[in-house]
Amino acid sequence: MRPSKTQASISLKLILICFLCLLLHLLVFKSNFTPFKENHPSPILETHESNSRTTQLSKEQPPPPSSSSPYCPSQPITPTPTKTPAFIAQALLHYATTNITPQQTFNEISVSMRVLQKKAPCNFLVFGLGYDSFMWAALNHGGRTIFLEEDQSWIEQIKKKHPTLESYYVVYGTKLHQADELMEIGMGEDYKIVVDPRVSKCKLSLKGLPNEVYNVEWDIIMVDAPTGYHDEAPGRMGAIYTAGLMARNREDGETDVFVHDVDRVVEDKFSKAFLCEGYFRKEEEKIRHFTIPSHRNPSERPFCP
Repeated sequence: MRPSKTQASISLKLILICFLCLLLHLLVFKSNFTPFKENHPSPILETHESNSRTTQLSKEQPPPPSSSSPYCPSQPITPTPTKTPAFIAQALLHYATTNITPQQTFNEISVSMRVLQKKAPCNFLVFGLGYDSFMWAALNHGGRTIFLEEDQSWIEQIKKKHPTLESYYVVYGTKLHQADELMEIGMGEDYKIVVDPRVSKCKLSLKGLPNEVYNVEWDIIMVDAPTGYHDEAPGRMGAIYTAGLMARNREDGETDVFVHDVDRVVEDKFSKAFLCEGYFRKEEEKIRHFTIPSHRNPSERPFCP
């Protein structure tokens, strides 16, 4: 997900800041909101009740407490001040003061943002590390976000700016020019067996990822790496297949998988073949969204519906 050139879109930058402000507002609202109990009497209804009704209610209700503890059912609740979470504050400051904006467009970000708003805090796995990584981690505040990156020097560069990001170096054993051969292999019976990726017999399964990746059931997976725009690049064949396999192998529930750059041949063909058109939800510009359920139960569920 390392960018090939610097982007400086002012409008996208402002929109991103608005996203983070909205997240902050929701966090503050949730912490301050105290619902009224159902048995709290409404002062408006009391004012408009007829005298006869009021008299009848007064016979049924116990007398109010003494003057030492006045009876004030309609007394407003004062919200408790809440500090801005440090991680959110850092993200706002970062994107407000930098000229570098994320690689994805506003429309593309919005697709995954809507899902993240519903699921966060959650487990979020991202293939790739880039200018948008701090944004994804901030939007998943309180959850766990892991980034997988093929370029060790790029990891060090990003960590200097954002040391709190959890990222891991990954070596991919494929080349983009092998895509057709791997697609043919992937159509065999072994690719349909839902198991832990580490023990899968399919050559597309990534078996050398950090244990932290295999030991978590991921709610959202974003495939925006590895590099896939020249023949000697690793390509995203294995990342796409493994994302689908991890989604199917979870104990229960479902995983939302996003694939970026579906305007390219590999991302287009492999996402349709291994994430399945039957699980397709939405496509916006160059990003495609799938929702894949667990295949543990029932075990007879077909690989693709």
